[in-house]
Amino acid sequence: MSNQEENETDSAPSSNWAELTHVCLLNILSRLTLTQRWTGPMFVCRSWFSACKDPVFHSAFDLETHFESLAESPRWWTPEFERRIDSMLRSVIEWSEGSLVEIKTRHCSDRALSFAAERCPNLEVLSIKSCPNVTDNSLTRIAFRCSKLRELDISYCYEVSHQSLAIIGRNCQNLKVLKRNLMNWDASQHEGIVPKEYLNACPQDGDSEASAIARFMPNLEHLELRFSKLSARGLCLICEGCLNMECLDLSGCINFTSRDIVNTTSNLKNLKQIIKPNFYIPRSVFHTDRYGHWRLYDERFQTDIFRI
Repeated sequence: MSNQEENETDSAPSSNWAELTHVCLLNILSRLTLTQRWTGPMFVCRSWFSACKDPVFHSAFDLETHFESLAESPRWWTPEFERRIDSMLRSVIEWSEGSLVEIKTRHCSDRALSFAAERCPNLEVLSIKSCPNVTDNSLTRIAFRCSKLRELDISYCYEVSHQSLAIIGRNCQNLKVLKRNLMNWDASQHEGIVPKEYLNACPQDGDSEASAIARFMPNLEHLELRFSKLSARGLCLICEGCLNMECLDLSGCINFTSRDIVNTTSNLKNLKQIIKPNFYIPRSVFHTDRYGHWRLYDERFQTDIFRI
């Protein structure tokens, strides 16, 4: 480059991105994802940080997409990671100024969820999978303060009981979608990632939960109960109490047969999709204490493969 060109470049006006108007910044930042905003623009300068906090960006808090794109890590189950998720969620709740209608995350705690109950009266979608420190306490607050809830995912939240389901059903009459999935019975899939004591704490009261769902959630249209411990009796209660059911996922449920499913779901006139259990169960599994009741299937069908 010649000396003349260098002088012309030096004398040209430089762009000061920090002086963009708030409206321009909102327009630019609206083209970015949540993750992109949190890992870049928020750290540019004070005006950019202020724009990132605008309520227009915080009607929804969705980290589930990010979680799904990554391989599960043992680090996610640590107190430090939970504190970071809590801090992030609390910040978004504050910035939303009451406009937050959707929360999708994992590994948050009662503290953040109770804060959401206080500040998010318009909440409609709540997905909090794999939260070992979410209990009936915070979900009860959600039930009483977020009556517009229409979708709830509490999969792998083992400190949540059927009592929460009953309270939510009583107070959230618009609930259409419930996902209450448990972890796969094959613990080897989670070894080294999920703490062993948490795997052993898997809820066993499937019929109690089924009873609460049947009695207090009559408007359900989509229900997921993967690897639930409910029996044919519990399934019958659900099918009698939730007549608007359109989608029913029973993957991994082993306490009833194909005939039980046909008989109990025959009165669901709106049912469009049902996902039945489908297993490959080696004979060696039947002889363990934890899954000893599966020996019944082996004796009944005389096969190494039990499929519904």
